[in-house]
Amino acid sequence: MLKVRDLEVYYGLIRAVKKISFQVEQGQIVSLIGSNGAGKTSTLKSIVNDVKRKGRIYFEGHNISKLNTPKVIQSGISLVPEGRRVFINLTVDENLRMGAFNNDEKFESLQESMYDLFPRLKQKRKQLAGTMSGGEQQMLAIARALMCSPKLLMLDEPSLGLAPKIIGEVFDIITQLKEDGITILLVEQNAFAALNISDYAYVLENGEIALKDNAKELINSDEIRKKYLGA
Repeated sequence: MLKVRDLEVYYGLIRAVKKISFQVEQGQIVSLIGSNGAGKTSTLKSIVNDVKRKGRIYFEGHNISKLNTPKVIQSGISLVPEGRRVFINLTVDENLRMGAFNNDEKFESLQESMYDLFPRLKQKRKQLAGTMSGGEQQMLAIARALMCSPKLLMLDEPSLGLAPKIIGEVFDIITQLKEDGITILLVEQNAFAALNISDYAYVLENGEIALKDNAKELINSDEIRKKYLGA
């Protein structure tokens, strides 16, 4: 579904991602794991053309490298950014409306689908997003991204700053989305949680892919356990 070839990401003269290649097959959860500064977020931003980059990106067989961000999203890719970034001065309903900017004709049915998936949001649909808990904001950020009916959903650090119980809920939702037919590209510093639900994973170190394998193999790797799982 997604193929990234020879990707480089630059911030000024600094090369944050160094000619990496990877792919995501349809129906999979694929994780990018690694320490802070490894290039994970930059990789996701590059796919939606939000950073200066070189390389080629293919989605469903089409080269989308030169598409601007709105066109990339319209092609079927959606990103839940790190830190959630909900519109804090808008209600839950209004945030979902913003997510459906290119899908307005399906807004009402999609909205009800989101409230079925996230019952907690339905209870707070008229509440300002800025007054909600971190976990509720993360659920809203995911729901907002789903409002454009993506084929590929990219999630950047969805567990960041959340309580363990809420992290479990968020990862259950990610698993449910896969079962519903949405392909997932997951960036996550909680390597154990990410590998536990993933089909395949890539380990980034200093902007390069250091390891790649089936998630079950990586979770049992001594090197991964020492570096990222605290074993």
